Amino acid sequence: MAGPTTDPRAAAPGTVPPKRRNTELALLGFAVLITLAAQCIVDITITGSLRAQLATFGGWFAALWLVVHLVVRRFAPYADPLLLPAVAVLSGLGLTMIHRLDLAGLQDGETTREDAPVQLLWATIGVALFVAVVVVLRDHRLLSRFAYTLGLVGLVLLALPAVLPASISEVYGAKIWIRVAGFSIQPGEFAKICLIVFFAAYLVDKRDVLALASRRVMGLELPRGRDLGPVLAVWVVSILVLVFERDLGSSLLLFGIFVVMLYVATERASWLLIGLGLFAGGAFIAYQVFGHVQVRVDTWLDPFAYRDEGGYQLVQSLFGLGTGGLFGAGLGGGRPDQVPVAKSDFIASAFGEELGLFGLVAIIVIYLVLVERGLRTSLVVRDAFGKLLAGGLAFAIAWQLFVVLGGVTGLLPLTGLTTPFVAYGGSSLVANFGLVAVLVRISDAARRPAAPPAPPKTALGEAPTEVVSR
Repeated sequence: MAGPTTDPRAAAPGTVPPKRRNTELALLGFAVLITLAAQCIVDITITGSLRAQLATFGGWFAALWLVVHLVVRRFAPYADPLLLPAVAVLSGLGLTMIHRLDLAGLQDGETTREDAPVQLLWATIGVALFVAVVVVLRDHRLLSRFAYTLGLVGLVLLALPAVLPASISEVYGAKIWIRVAGFSIQPGEFAKICLIVFFAAYLVDKRDVLALASRRVMGLELPRGRDLGPVLAVWVVSILVLVFERDLGSSLLLFGIFVVMLYVATERASWLLIGLGLFAGGAFIAYQVFGHVQVRVDTWLDPFAYRDEGGYQLVQSLFGLGTGGLFGAGLGGGRPDQVPVAKSDFIASAFGEELGLFGLVAIIVIYLVLVERGLRTSLVVRDAFGKLLAGGLAFAIAWQLFVVLGGVTGLLPLTGLTTPFVAYGGSSLVANFGLVAVLVRISDAARRPAAPPAPPKTALGEAPTEVVSR
C-alpha cells in the first residue's frame, strides 16, 4: 500500500494555489492613496491650497494601475501579487517629488515648464509596453529562441550613441543619448534588458562547460583558461563603453550583472573573484589613462575640495541629507531644488532631505520587496532559463539602486545612473516597466499549477484497458 503523499495537489486533486489578485488590487488602491496624499501635502505646504490639476492627475494615475491590474488578472492570473504594488508606490512617489521640484522652480522663476505631466505621460507609455509584453509574450521561454538576436540588438543599442555626433548624443560629457527634433531617448536602458536575456540563454547552454575546474587554489576551484573568454569579452565591452561613451554607470552595470549571473549559473565563487579582479584592473587603467575618470574619482575622494566645480552637486546632496536628519523637513519643507539635476540623478537626495533617513530607508525597503519577489520567482520557476532570467532582472534593479545611492551619499563615484521608477526620465521608466512585465510573466509561470500528466496513448484501433472486478 502506498504511503501518504506530500504533494498538496496530489493529495487534493483539482485544488490550485490562490491567485491573490484581490490582494494585488487592494495594495494597488493603497499605493494610489499614498500617492494622492503625498501630492496633497506638497500642494498645501508650498501653495497653501489644493491645485485643480490634482483631480486629473489622481484619475489618470488610478486608471493606469486599474488597466494594469485587469490585464494581469486576465493574462497572468498567477503572477506575484506584490510586484505591481511595489512599482506603483515607487512611481507615485517619484511623480510626487518631481511635482514638488516643479513647484519650487515655478516659485523661483527658474522655469515655466512642469516635468511631472511629462513623466506621467512616460508612465502611460510604460504601461502600454507592459500590457504589450504581458499579452504577447505568453511564455517567457520564447525569449530564449531569440536570445542571440536580442544580444546583437542590445550591443547595437549600447554602441549607437558612441558613433553618433556629439551634438546628437552627448549630455554633460556622456555620450549615451539620441536626441532628434526635441525628442530624446537613452538606448542603453533597453540594451540592458536585451543583454540580460542573452546572458541567461547563453549561460544555460554553456554552464556545464563554464563550471568545469582546472585546479584548486586555497579552497577555490579555478576555471580553465580557455573558459575565460566570455567574461573577458564582456569586460572588454564594458571598457569600450567607458572609453567611447564616458558612461561609467552602464559599464559598471553591464559587467556586474554578467558576473553575478555567471556565478548563479555555475555556483563557482571563483568567478566572482575573477570579475572583481578584472574590475579593479580596468578601474586602475581607466584612472591612469582617461582624464574624465580621474576627475570623477578625485571629486569623489574629496568633494569639498572641488565644491565650486565638479563637486558642487555632491556637496549640495550631502548638505541636503544632513539637513533632513532622521525624520526630514517634510514634503515641501526643504530645499532639494538647490541640488543640480535633482529630478533625475539626485532624486534620492531630495527624498532624504524631505523624508529623512527613516523615509529614505522605507523607500529602499520597497525596492527590497520588489527585488526579493523577483529572486523568489527565480527560485520557484521550473526551467533553468527562467531562473537565470528572473535572477538577472531582479539583480539589475538591486545593483542599479546600490550604485545610485552609493553615488548620492559619497560611497561610490557618481555614475549618472537614475533611480529606477522614481527619477525623471522617459527611457528609464519605460524600460523598467518592460523589465517588470517580463518578471510578471515569469512569476505567473512559476506559481501556475503544473499541468496533470496526459493519459497514456493507445494504439490505433485498440480499446483502452479496463479493470473488471470479479
